[in-house]
Amino acid sequence: MSQAISSPRRTVIVLILAQATLGAQMPMLFIIAGLAGQSMASNICFATMPISMIIIGSMCAATPISSIMQRYGRRSGFWIGTTGGALGGLIGAIALYYSNFPLFLFASFCTGFYMSAQGFYRFAAADTADEAFRPKAISYVMAGGLAAAIIGPQMVKATNGIVESGDANVSAFMGAYIFVFLLNVVGSLIFLFINIPAPAAPDENAPAARSRIELLKTPRIAVAMICGMVSYALMNLVMTSTPLAVVGCGYTTNNAADIVSGHVLAMFIPSFFTGHLIARFGVEKIVGAGLVILAAAGVVALNDVELENFFVALILLGIGWNFGFIGATAMLTSAHGPRDRGRVQGMNDLFVFGGVTMASLASGGLMNCSGGNPVQGWTAVNLAMIPFLLLAGSALIWLVMRPKDPLPAT
Repeated sequence: MSQAISSPRRTVIVLILAQATLGAQMPMLFIIAGLAGQSMASNICFATMPISMIIIGSMCAATPISSIMQRYGRRSGFWIGTTGGALGGLIGAIALYYSNFPLFLFASFCTGFYMSAQGFYRFAAADTADEAFRPKAISYVMAGGLAAAIIGPQMVKATNGIVESGDANVSAFMGAYIFVFLLNVVGSLIFLFINIPAPAAPDENAPAARSRIELLKTPRIAVAMICGMVSYALMNLVMTSTPLAVVGCGYTTNNAADIVSGHVLAMFIPSFFTGHLIARFGVEKIVGAGLVILAAAGVVALNDVELENFFVALILLGIGWNFGFIGATAMLTSAHGPRDRGRVQGMNDLFVFGGVTMASLASGGLMNCSGGNPVQGWTAVNLAMIPFLLLAGSALIWLVMRPKDPLPAT
């Protein structure tokens, strides 16, 4: 296998394939982890703890994986991710077999290493792209999640009950975790076809890389991080509670899988044109549109708990996440040069997944412990979006109204 640096288009194609196949494990796990946790946890308020542990693992892995990629290249970090995903699937299956909730939480933590590495696919797409192609490259790679949105929920259905056991929870979910283990083992081979080396060492006369504090004081970087964190955290807050709310309101697990499938489709279908919209209208307008659509999702969810409301709310949630998160990513990549890449991207994903961690932890408590029934819990989840949307919207308006920053040095 040649070690030549991959061309921008080859990079995008390989990353689309990785997003489409390896990425299928994430909708699978977000559908079943909360339900499995609810069946094993001693207190239903901890039902979404397995999902929270995935996010915590991702948050903890973000900075180390970014540093490893900065030093050794992208492929090393991606293989760390698939190793974590494989361990998460294997240990998760064992934990289900023995109905061991703490071990299940550890498995979820390991899965977080895959989630963190997957988060860098979008940055890797931008590495070799020029300024004009960069938003489109990010958008196309995110669009690879469309196949994942189809494969993941369908694999939940296909693996349901393939493991025969006297324990209904083992029969329902263990097959999915075995599939996740195999998917990561085989899927790791995809990265043999990509080579994005570490950035070249800077010239001794080049300006020194900015410190983390200096980077955070850069308005465009700070606002991009806030908008990315809010978009992802609110999407996770609502999506994590959705299977619990759907089943709690009298619908079936398959209904929940179909709703999550529609949601994940809505997350990634817009990616085919999000990059073009950013190029035409500007990144700030697309991020702003994403925040408005997230707010609309909350309005629909609060209106009723009919099955149609769940579908429409989760579809809007997916579109809002797409515009907000891809837009924030494009904004961030335009605000720093290669020498700051490791610090900025690792710090960004630390904050993003830190916010997502808090959202997933809050999700189970709001859903199960903030009211007397699932409808009240679902209402609390959606009302919790309001202050964070106001924060991100205010930051974005402030950025638009202030003088433009100079482009970062390359």
